[in-house]
Amino acid sequence: MPSGNLPLNFNRDRAQRQLDARLEELLEKLRKNRPSEDPWMVRRAYEIAAERHHDQFRSSGEPYLTHLLEVAHILADMRLDATTLTAALLHDAIEDTEYPVSRIEERFGPDVAHLVAGVTKIGRLNMMAPEARQAENVRKMLLAMVNDVRVVMVKLADRLHNMRTLEYLAPERQQRIARETLDIYAPVANRLGMGLIRGELEDLAFRYLDPEAFLELQKKVATKQKVFDKFLVEIQGAIREKMVESGIPAEVQVRTKRLYSLHLKIQKQQRMFDQVYDLLAVRVVTDTVMADQDRATALAKVLVDA
Repeated sequence: MPSGNLPLNFNRDRAQRQLDARLEELLEKLRKNRPSEDPWMVRRAYEIAAERHHDQFRSSGEPYLTHLLEVAHILADMRLDATTLTAALLHDAIEDTEYPVSRIEERFGPDVAHLVAGVTKIGRLNMMAPEARQAENVRKMLLAMVNDVRVVMVKLADRLHNMRTLEYLAPERQQRIARETLDIYAPVANRLGMGLIRGELEDLAFRYLDPEAFLELQKKVATKQKVFDKFLVEIQGAIREKMVESGIPAEVQVRTKRLYSLHLKIQKQQRMFDQVYDLLAVRVVTDTVMADQDRATALAKVLVDA
């Protein structure tokens, strides 16, 4: 039976079960990544968020609580602490439900209250103010407003999930948010060394700012993806084998370059896709700094031989 024909309370109960299951997955990630931390305050934050946002829904029709949970999951995947996950679940409570920061501090302590207040402050930043017209000025203001990097990390996770669900908004809002993301939030993520977040933000913004170019490039990459994947697996294995033989402990990471990065390269070099040859990337991360020339030379030789 289609869900639209089911009783309203059945749909509501099913949605609640899905939310509760997602919470348990979040708590499991916390237990795995931070076994010494007490998950109680994360569960309590979820309960308060569910109460404060109970009548709020996203443009997709999903309960607003879904967004808060997904933001927390993004941070949990980055192995952030219970304090940050708690702040993620409460990050819209002040602005959207008028839940006072004093209550947050009373229930969860000053660290959580500080993070939530910081995220709220960033959210109130007027991107259209005269002093904020230049993207670099906004980035500087954003970073200067906080003295705990976790505030920015919560905001970046918030923006990332909003970008992942941007399809439900009107086209003009999609354009505005995508431009803001590309000009401000992606560079901030890059400045903080959050390469994966930056890359996804750029690709998602690219999708909405130039959908024709995005889809064309996505299709071209997809036609070669199996070949790329096969080559990357082979080169990754070869480098690992050589590293072991040479006694150099290292992690070998491989990937196809992001679409927006390729787009910029094509534009800058004024080439066709088939004329761009550095489509793949390999990163070798060692556990120590190679201070002496001999070890550096050994590593270079390993890469050449591989």
